[in-house]
Amino acid sequence: MPLLPLRPRSIEATGLTLSFIADQTLRALYLIGEMTGLQLVELLHLPWENVLDQAMTYLRREQMAEVKGSSGVGEKAYRYQATAKGVVRAKEIGERTQYLGPAPVNLPDYRDIMHRQTTQGLVVTEAAIREAFAHLVLSDSILLQLGPAINSGRSIFLFGHAGNGKTSIAEATARLLSDSIAIPHAIIVDGQIIRVFDPIHHERRSLPEGQEYTYDQRWVLSKRPVVIAGGELNMGSLDLEYDEYSKYYEAPLQLKANGGLFLIDDFGRQQMRPRDLLNRWIVPLEKRVDYLTLHTGKKIEVPFDQLIIFSTNIEPKQLVDEAFLRRIRYKIEIVNPTPAEYREIMRRVCKAKNVPYSDDGLRYLLEVEYPRRKLELRAVHPRDLIDQVIDYARFLGVPPTMSRELLAAACKSYFVEM
Repeated sequence: MPLLPLRPRSIEATGLTLSFIADQTLRALYLIGEMTGLQLVELLHLPWENVLDQAMTYLRREQMAEVKGSSGVGEKAYRYQATAKGVVRAKEIGERTQYLGPAPVNLPDYRDIMHRQTTQGLVVTEAAIREAFAHLVLSDSILLQLGPAINSGRSIFLFGHAGNGKTSIAEATARLLSDSIAIPHAIIVDGQIIRVFDPIHHERRSLPEGQEYTYDQRWVLSKRPVVIAGGELNMGSLDLEYDEYSKYYEAPLQLKANGGLFLIDDFGRQQMRPRDLLNRWIVPLEKRVDYLTLHTGKKIEVPFDQLIIFSTNIEPKQLVDEAFLRRIRYKIEIVNPTPAEYREIMRRVCKAKNVPYSDDGLRYLLEVEYPRRKLELRAVHPRDLIDQVIDYARFLGVPPTMSRELLAAACKSYFVEM
């Protein structure tokens, strides 16, 4: 059963102040106009009883909101509207933050929930590893290295030549993180709001039956996140992003990845030096906490709890020094496929693309084309060569086969003399 915080039954249980909840309620009435109590519940994701009703009582007492009518029975069905005094106050609030949406959770509550759904609590069996990677042709040696590395919940350094499936291995690893965790819509720290939930990285899951009305709706039930960053990654992506207009923050990528997987693909080709990235993460990798800086200058401590995979085609010694490599627990080299593995990859590719497999065609590649071009085998070659074969066959108006003529044409246009 996934961990879902229970619905707060009082303002104190929300971890927020009455004034903050009242401010958000008033801004909703100012920006949207007339709203019922039920509409406020749906917008702010807070319960009416003992929470929003208290905020509304305060606003009405201070003459900043009033009842304009009713759409049913009870205060939740009343239609509320901001008064002239309330409009003035709402404009003042907007100068501090333009945030309006699901109410945030406080930082201590976020830390507690993330600690209870840590990646270090994962247990991946050998059977699960073999099933998750069954679509890839990998040696037992690599599979038996991946299992303990994933179970560690720490960091993995995948290295080796381009085209041997490092990214595919990382994506298959992500499928092992199939259970659900709770992700907050937003966090509040010292009155500053940080938006965390991101549909790009967080995949909503259906709630267990019976929990729809008992859980805290400021949280989203999500599949463990998978965040992938490639050459576009820069130092700004790892810090809080403050929007001068909206006056709230977007969480950095590593915060969005908490509880899941963070893949740094093509490590060494980012818009920053590898050393700068690694220096930024020396403390988080060891202590499992990160320090982010608000625009006020205050530093805050947040969990740093994800399985991090660095994937690179560059020699590790060209990227980092030995001291940093010690901090990455598992270093796994993804080597070139053996001829037998290459044959199995080719066989699977041919089956998937409806091209008849031929041992004679494979023998021609391995005994003629590769030696003549002084090439090493790569796991990606079968897929790309068969795609080229299909293109040539379509152009010539003949069935695609692993004939010497089509394979020779494919090799000539695919491989480059280096």
